[in-house]
Amino acid sequence: MSPPVLDDADRRSSRSEHRLALLRGLYGDAAEWIEQRAATRLAREPRRRTPLPTEADAWLIAYPDSFRQPGVPTLVTLCEVIDRHLAPDVDGVHVLPFHPASSDRGFSVVDYGAVDPAFGTWDDVAALAAGRRLMADAVINHMSVKSSWFQSFLAGAPPFVGFFRSVDPDADLSMVVRPRILPLVTRFDRVDGPVHVWTTFSADQVDLDYRTPDVLLSALEILLRYRAAGATAIRLDAVAYLWKVEGSPSINLPETHDVIELLRAWLDEVDPGVVIVTETNVPHAENVSYFGRAGRREAQAVYQFALPPLILHTLASGDPEPLVTWAASLSEPPAGCTYLNFTSSHDGVGLRPVEQILDARAVHRMTELCDSVGGVVNRRRAPGGDDLPYELASTWYSLMSAIDSDPERALARHVLSQAFVLAMRGIPLLYTHVLLASDNDVEGYRRTGVARDLNRADVDLDALESLLADPGSRASRATNAIRRMLRLRASSDAFHPDAPQHVTCEGSVVIVARAGPSGARARVLLNISTEDSSVDLDEKSLTVPGLESLWMV
Repeated sequence: MSPPVLDDADRRSSRSEHRLALLRGLYGDAAEWIEQRAATRLAREPRRRTPLPTEADAWLIAYPDSFRQPGVPTLVTLCEVIDRHLAPDVDGVHVLPFHPASSDRGFSVVDYGAVDPAFGTWDDVAALAAGRRLMADAVINHMSVKSSWFQSFLAGAPPFVGFFRSVDPDADLSMVVRPRILPLVTRFDRVDGPVHVWTTFSADQVDLDYRTPDVLLSALEILLRYRAAGATAIRLDAVAYLWKVEGSPSINLPETHDVIELLRAWLDEVDPGVVIVTETNVPHAENVSYFGRAGRREAQAVYQFALPPLILHTLASGDPEPLVTWAASLSEPPAGCTYLNFTSSHDGVGLRPVEQILDARAVHRMTELCDSVGGVVNRRRAPGGDDLPYELASTWYSLMSAIDSDPERALARHVLSQAFVLAMRGIPLLYTHVLLASDNDVEGYRRTGVARDLNRADVDLDALESLLADPGSRASRATNAIRRMLRLRASSDAFHPDAPQHVTCEGSVVIVARAGPSGARARVLLNISTEDSSVDLDEKSLTVPGLESLWMV
């Protein structure tokens, strides 16, 4: 029997019924009211379909003020840097939070509706989005204590009374998974007396309460504002912690998945090409669960958080087996979904994703490398009370120099590591200080006391242009080598984000085989050794120079 043919009205009705089912599970009798509010809001949005990413996609990760010049809004300067020095090889940009904020380099948002005047205006955000992909950062798990929303919550003003997640101070929170060694709950004085609020990340970042329907609808409004400014991808920061339940781990809860599925479904009504990205720096199996459960649609892209520590381990140990085994185990992403690949981000290198992949000795070796170059190992509080390594606060190049103090070989390892990122299935992301092969900003860390600032230095535009104009500078050599590889990657749809991959190794050479939708095929050879290695491919022997950045056959 053939399946029934649905017309557009039937499809819309079916989608609405699915959203209502999700809403009833979360909000009971309020479901119809919430769906009607959302539908009324979405009816005002222009419809379009953003094209999906291709092999030409490669995105820069940058703060809105990563690059500076006197008297110029920093978003304007960021646009200039991309246009002059990276386009067309880098065709997208993930701009980290650009709102007014009180701490955490923008991740403690004061006002979602405003752009920090030091960065520019919403028009500058739109100009940055013009002609390229823009990924905006939706920090919707928590908000600044200095925000008008939280101050209204403390004052008991509607509708903000239920906007933030309060908790009985005697509640059992022993099972909660923590990303920090800081108090989970912070006491505040509200108009009706003391209130204890959930603060997952710091006492300046109070968690929103998604049990309140208006919080969910406010989150939808935030995402639509990014879309109006030209965002074609939206990153949901720290979204794994979104829903809390006392007596539970309060991470990766089914309700969190339901909220993401709802936001995705609502955005699909106005533009199914907008890519929802979930930032979930957790063990790999938990991370990829955000593609969706049993055919249900959540994120279109998830980070390969296990890839950075696995590449670091491979280059430090000379043993590619854990990386190859992990890559071979990767599941096929659902249709229309992909991975985001990188080596280091603004948060350094996370270690949680390899908790079930690398043993404690391998993790300890990476922490020793970080310590040896003045980096800092940030730790988290485990439910049992132990403090465990959580992330390496260091630039990626500094970690490469910890493996090999010879500057030439360290740079070769640095470029080789980016070849891994470009060869793997998915979309490559290139953080500012990865492109520039920057050293740790020790002075910046001393000034702020924030370990992550080792990897977050701002760059003066004149100094940047002097470096890039000097063909012998490390920044110029790294940037040019990465751009050459990007052009090679963009030349074949064997590197399309959907193109399957097969990862193997022969001795010290890792081989990434890809096959594109047009039938194009590519094999990338990556020699992790400092010595030349011979590889037999289809009975043809090739010699791959040691630490060669990229060979393709």
